[in-house]
Amino acid sequence: MQENNSYINSNQEDSFDFRDMVESYIVQWKWFVFGVFVCFVFATLYLRYVIPIYSATATILVKDEKKGGLQSELAAFSDLGISTGVKSNVDNEIEVIKSRRIVRKAIEKLGFNVTYVTEGRVKAFEQYSDKPIECSFYNPSDKFYTSSKTYTINAVDKTHFELLSGQSIMGKFSYGAIIDLNDAKLVVNKTLVGVNNTEGFSVNVNVNSVDNVAESYRGRLDVSALNKNSSVVALTLNDPIRDKAVDFLNMLIEVYNEDAIADKKFISENTLDFIQNRLKIISTELGDVEKDVEGFKKTNKITDIASQANMYLSTSVDFEKELIDTETQIKVVDVMIDYIKTKGKWDLVPNNILLTADSKITTDFISQYNELVIQRNRISKEGMPKNTYLINLEQKIEEISNNIISNLERTKTSLKINKEIKEKQNRMIKGKISEIPTQELESRVLDRQQKIKESLYLYLLQKREETAISLAVTAPISKLVDAAFSSPSPVSPKRNIIYFIAFALGILIPFSVIYVKSLFDNKINSRQDLDGKISAPFLGDIPKSESQDEIINTNSKSSSAEAIRIIRTNIEFMLNKISENKSKTIFITSTIPKEGKTFVAINLASTIALSGKKVLLIGLDIRNPKIDRYVKLPSKGLTNYLSKNNEDIHDYIVKLDDFENFYVLPSGIVPPNPVDLLMNNRIDQMFDQLKNEYDYIIVDTAPVNLVTDTLLVAKNADIFIYVIRANFLDKRMIKLIENIYREKKLPNMAILLNDTKWRKTYGYGYGYGYGYSYIQNEEKTPWYLNWFKK
Repeated sequence: MQENNSYINSNQEDSFDFRDMVESYIVQWKWFVFGVFVCFVFATLYLRYVIPIYSATATILVKDEKKGGLQSELAAFSDLGISTGVKSNVDNEIEVIKSRRIVRKAIEKLGFNVTYVTEGRVKAFEQYSDKPIECSFYNPSDKFYTSSKTYTINAVDKTHFELLSGQSIMGKFSYGAIIDLNDAKLVVNKTLVGVNNTEGFSVNVNVNSVDNVAESYRGRLDVSALNKNSSVVALTLNDPIRDKAVDFLNMLIEVYNEDAIADKKFISENTLDFIQNRLKIISTELGDVEKDVEGFKKTNKITDIASQANMYLSTSVDFEKELIDTETQIKVVDVMIDYIKTKGKWDLVPNNILLTADSKITTDFISQYNELVIQRNRISKEGMPKNTYLINLEQKIEEISNNIISNLERTKTSLKINKEIKEKQNRMIKGKISEIPTQELESRVLDRQQKIKESLYLYLLQKREETAISLAVTAPISKLVDAAFSSPSPVSPKRNIIYFIAFALGILIPFSVIYVKSLFDNKINSRQDLDGKISAPFLGDIPKSESQDEIINTNSKSSSAEAIRIIRTNIEFMLNKISENKSKTIFITSTIPKEGKTFVAINLASTIALSGKKVLLIGLDIRNPKIDRYVKLPSKGLTNYLSKNNEDIHDYIVKLDDFENFYVLPSGIVPPNPVDLLMNNRIDQMFDQLKNEYDYIIVDTAPVNLVTDTLLVAKNADIFIYVIRANFLDKRMIKLIENIYREKKLPNMAILLNDTKWRKTYGYGYGYGYGYSYIQNEEKTPWYLNWFKK
């Protein structure tokens, strides 16, 4: 039941985590106010002495080729595929405007590498349109503008001034005089402001490196298109001097246009020179090519190569056909000869196969042969083998067969001769044809050269006129839309933003310091560090005592005394189940030494004794007794009683002089075997005896994290007060304390927070929790926490 109530109480406390966090910062409200005040002071001083920055803006319209603007003269060669260089578009031109070369030219024209600075009481400021003098440097050497130099000009009277270089005086000079310097000549003239100045002046003239000044302006110059679909470009520059920023932007635009025009003229002039030179060369080359064409046709005796090539090709085709026919006839004759020689004696011979012109005789022989063979075969069938007619007929057939073979051989020879003749003629024709590609190649090369020279000559004549026109009319690459303008309101610093940042820093810096401090603080500082982490009842907290050795008496009015009185009352609530006639035993322990358990024990005992109750304080921390720091006690005590038999405990109990009912049992001599003594049954018998003689027994025990002494005697306690010293015990020990309570190693355990800072607590009697046997006092919630709850 007690644990459940403790959990309920812890859960209730957990809901106030945000409140605790807010209150931990609100308690430090003075630091927040101080931080805001200091930051506002610094912000005011910063705004008073910082140099304001103004912004100047100018807009120009860049002629973009992609949007139909002016094209480069090299675009005249675009139809030949020749590159015309970088196109004039917005992105490219923005980079040109921001280039070091353009910015440097503007700086040199305006002379911005020479600045005029006047020293004020707190800060130095640059003069521009209001400068009293104008310095002009003539015939400077190459090294003059590469390093920084400072000259000081002090007005002596209306016509003279004193010139200083660093700390050395160079002399006294009159205005308008030529002054020889190491690397240049200097002339100082008064401006209209200087002429009207009757009070005198002192000006520092700083001569800076042109490259460094150009880089400074490039870093502050912003050039960008107003939008992606527009060729309008905005130029913006931030500078402490409004007029200077305006003059720079106007000069930058002027230099940019002059540079673009010069580039165009340079390109056009070089293009025109190139065309003139090429016209002279091509005119000569064209005449040479025409003479070569004429000589080629005379040498090869040709007029038209294409017509002659067609004729040769047609003749070659005819010869090829005739050769194929001749070869076919030769093969047919070979077949006929083979057939006649290998056929049967009285077989017929095929007729009408030969296609040659002289094959008629052979065909007639074959016809006669076939008729005689047919006649012989018919007579042979009639059965007269010895017939004289048949014999003559067979002889005639044999003669005709031989004639056929002879004629076929002659035909074959004739066809071979004809084939050789045609092959020779065909080779001659092919030789002519093979010469045609070479002649055609040479002819085409000459013809191509002639056409190229003619086309190029005409092309250059045309481009010469176009380039001459573009050279005569060269327009600027950009058009001024709005001249440079600077608003009288500075862009930096913004007063509202500076004060807002100061306010934010004034809040953030104390907050960060407090947060970092709490982040690295691993000590238990207040009850809030225990809420939700230890479920044991919380008795209360004791503020830091003014005196470490203080013992409460009837006249004690300190905050520690009042806190202990309240804790005594809370203890009574936790011991309300114990009979009034029975002694109440209160054990006091801690995690580690020096947490104030002895201080709590002796003052709790004195508080109860002052109420008329008979109280005995026992020093059970026998390893490291501390009670004798508060009261004078004999050296013998509890350990002497436990180590000897037949000893009377009352011989070791001491009554304090200033109290009627306050008795103390000292720890005695530190024993070599404290565990053996505490495990002796005599200590239990001692508590049984003393409980019948005293109303309250307060026991100062040993720390539980170091030794087991306290756990050995814990069974004799009615309540265990577990002392935690604020700003001393590590938060990581909370888990140990919670485990001791959960495992019920110490009966009826309650937490007491010692040595707290009263500003970090709610008050001594407010908000304590004791489980089921306590009374929870109502606490008045501050108004700001009620606001946060809403």
